[in-house]
Amino acid sequence: MEIQKIKAIIEAILFSAGRIVEQEELILALEINKNEIEKIIKEMQEEFQNRGIEIIKVENGYQLCTKKEYYEYIYPILDKRTKPNLSTAALETLAIIAYNQRATKAEIEAIRGVNSDGTIYKLLDYGLIEDAGKADLPGRPITYKTTPEFLKMFGYESLANLPELPKYKLDSNRQVVIDELIEEDKNNEIENIDK
Repeated sequence: MEIQKIKAIIEAILFSAGRIVEQEELILALEINKNEIEKIIKEMQEEFQNRGIEIIKVENGYQLCTKKEYYEYIYPILDKRTKPNLSTAALETLAIIAYNQRATKAEIEAIRGVNSDGTIYKLLDYGLIEDAGKADLPGRPITYKTTPEFLKMFGYESLANLPELPKYKLDSNRQVVIDELIEEDKNNEIENIDK
């Protein structure tokens, strides 16, 4: 099959699906190997650079989406509801789960220091987190993990692309030692200037 036809078929599949299409689905539909799919989609991504749509990769799949920079023009036309905003509590909880896949509610609350029931329900409702099964702990508590919707919303291809957490130390009261973090930053700045 010629390359232009394969590109047209991929575009049609991604457009029609309206969801993340797994790489395996494309391999089965087109009867070509994984490397060819990746090469063709990379070419398509380059071709879409001056268009209002793009193909994004999310874990082991692809989705056809509108570009983020056009959101303000699209949103008023497609949806008259208020834009869902994540509260600071929701962002904190989401960050804890993103960096600790299979986190329990008790672990989340121990880190945050407050009850997180409402926040967890809201994140489940938004589809940003999901049940990851039961922990092998007393009471078999539910664990949570992020979803591909989380990756899509924050523009990450996979969890491996999350920013690295800063290094910190705890004092005898188990509080973060800020002075050492500031001192480390100053030393890094001085090293960079010397280079």
